[in-house]
Amino acid sequence: MTANAPQASSRLASSPAKQPDDRRSTPRRDVRASFTDQTITVYQAYSREIADVAVESQTFAAPFKRERMTWIKPSFLWMMYRSGWATKPGQERVLEIQITRDGFEWALAHAALSSHESGTYASQQHWAERKRTTPVRIQWDPDRSALLDPLNRRAIQIGLSGEAVDRYLDQWITKITDITPFAARVHRDVSSGRLDAVREELPVERVYPVPAPLLGLIGASEPQSSESSA
Repeated sequence: MTANAPQASSRLASSPAKQPDDRRSTPRRDVRASFTDQTITVYQAYSREIADVAVESQTFAAPFKRERMTWIKPSFLWMMYRSGWATKPGQERVLEIQITRDGFEWALAHAALSSHESGTYASQQHWAERKRTTPVRIQWDPDRSALLDPLNRRAIQIGLSGEAVDRYLDQWITKITDITPFAARVHRDVSSGRLDAVREELPVERVYPVPAPLLGLIGASEPQSSESSA
């Protein structure tokens, strides 16, 4: 076996396709989320002042500002990474927000990537025009493990502005829940090394069935025939 190892290495090095390495070096972009037939779960983190009003009114109102872009995140662990487990200033309260799937898909259909990608847009000008005429921004950032280490796949972040914010606040939201205590409990288990307990606690997030015509618009990966929801 030892004598054959250099030959195997040589074959891999001379292969023009390098398929296994390519698959590892190109992270998938799947929308992973908890969802039902009617709704999808997204997360946001805010100050106590904004969170209290949101939970009480079941939508966002002052001191929340409609005129600013607001980012929704379907990945619970990415939200934990972004908010530092709800410890960063202005992000001490984590909200779980149920929104309609129709609204979510409207957002995807009216989106542009935050930056130009040649594989997604025909030209820089095409991207600039779409960005100018759409109220939603898409970013793909490394998804996170329970230890908040980056994973070799991307999590979607969706920025809403203008008409998209109005629709989000007035039409799409069906329920807002303060899950800060839950986030704190998961964090304690992570810090104590109880990762088996963490895996049992975490929200179940599956690959969301993004309509095929929208995949290219948001720079998402094409679905795989044996797509795993793990």
